[in-house]
Amino acid sequence: MSDHVILLHGLWMRGFALSLLHRRMIAAGFRVHRYDYLSVAATQQHILERLRVRMAELAAESESASVHLVGHSLGGLLALRACLAEGLPPGRVVCLGSPLKGSAAARGFAAWGRGGEVLLGHNRDLLQQGFERWDGPREVGMIAGCTPLGLGAMLGHFAGEHDGTVAVDETRLPGLADHCVVETNHTGLLFSAEVAQQVAQFLRVGHFTRAAVVPG
Repeated sequence: MSDHVILLHGLWMRGFALSLLHRRMIAAGFRVHRYDYLSVAATQQHILERLRVRMAELAAESESASVHLVGHSLGGLLALRACLAEGLPPGRVVCLGSPLKGSAAARGFAAWGRGGEVLLGHNRDLLQQGFERWDGPREVGMIAGCTPLGLGAMLGHFAGEHDGTVAVDETRLPGLADHCVVETNHTGLLFSAEVAQQVAQFLRVGHFTRAAVVPG
């Protein structure tokens, strides 16, 4: 029986942005579900509670199947936060361009004052600060982009490689099972055929295909 995959979009997006990745993951043999949430207006507690309920529902449908999470940007941060809870079904997590160590671009928005805080919504602290390391129960893989095209480049003052919104160094969280870098920008991570192949690879075996990635 094939595993479930829940896709989580990022800040200022909705579930339709995941359509192409959704189709590619179905073609790779997974049962795929999009998790749509209000990235600015909804509280983090509400988002995480709904996500955990959805994971439990899918696990109940097929006891032998894993429930994996794939999150783009903020979606990856929320996926890790959700997986710190106990009693969840087994599965792996893949983050796509998620600033797991905190986002310089988000801190740049926050520096605008109240207006910047409103743009970031209830998850602004998570976006700005991220995690110190990953000690959770699930294996986590990260796919970062290195094509420097995006609004965040004007706000983040990045050092080193970045995808226009998130620096590669911001994605290198201690405790990750694997990390790879591909030639695309932040939004392009959702549309890249190579990224979809790498996601499927990690969800199946817990590591990426080394020959297909650009060295970070």
